[in-house]
Order: sequence, then C-alpha cells, then structure tokens
Amino acid sequence: MSEPSLAGERVVLRPARTDDRPRLREILAEPEVARWWGPGDPDHAVDDWLATDDGAAFAITFDGVLVGSIQYAEERGPDYRHAGIDLFLDTAHQGQGLGSDAIRALARYLFEVRGHHRLTIDPAAANERAIRTYRRVGFRPVGVMRRYERGRDGTWHDGLLLDLLAGELT
Repeated sequence: MSEPSLAGERVVLRPARTDDRPRLREILAEPEVARWWGPGDPDHAVDDWLATDDGAAFAITFDGVLVGSIQYAEERGPDYRHAGIDLFLDTAHQGQGLGSDAIRALARYLFEVRGHHRLTIDPAAANERAIRTYRRVGFRPVGVMRRYERGRDGTWHDGLLLDLLAGELT
C-alpha cells in the first residue's frame, strides 16, 4: 500500500523504506527503547516492524533526521473497522513532544482519510512515560491486559489497552 507523507507541527512522517533499517535497528537497540520491545534482538524487532502487511510503517523525521517510527495496523471488517498504532523514538528525542506530534498526525490521517472511528494502543502497563504521552493526545484507558506480553527478562508482563475515538483527539 502506498502511503502519503504526513506533516505534524514539528515532525514529518514519511513511509518507512528498507534503507531506514540500519537507523531503526540502531534506535531499537538503545537500552531505554529496547526495554519495551520484548526479548527479541533488534534485528528481529526491526524486521517485524517493517514487514507489516495489514497497515503501514512511517519514519518519524525531525529537522530532516530520522528519530523514530510509527505504524498502524487496521481491522478492515466493516463491523469492527478500527486501527491500532505503535511507535518508538530514539532516546535523545524523547520528552520533547515529538511522539505526541507524530501520534496526532497519524491519528488525523486514520480518522479523516482511512475512515476509522477508533484507534487503540497497548503499551506495557509499566511504561508510564508512554502512557502519559498517549493520554496527552486523548487516549483513555480501557483496561489492563494481564500477562499480555513477554518482557526482555523472559517473563510475562501486563499491558494497558487505551483507545481514542474520532472527535477525542486533543
């Protein structure tokens, strides 16, 4: 699927390309990023990220520099039509509002162009920084998913399901 580039207030989201792989792998290998991406190695994580077949991955660029990635996966059935999103940013660019900006840009696209009425995101329940970011743009907690994902330590960890309805984006 061919996706357009999307502009936020400060970031640009452009379709991820295979030549982004080395930089995305580098970001996924950063300890503060890797801790939230399960027990797999960064090579496996980036390959899975770029191989999405039910949505699309975008490179997040800031001042022309690739600083992370955001993706969506969509449920296309007419009675359940919605999209899930996920993202990561390099450690040097966290805490600057770039993640919120990227989420807003993608959410507008998913609501206004792709026709979704609801978005979901499912961070680790312990990932307080991410959860604050998602709540800042209007996501609301739905519930804790117990033993939802395997952590880097090999044990199961809880996830927090949050959703955002069209019209709730802040």
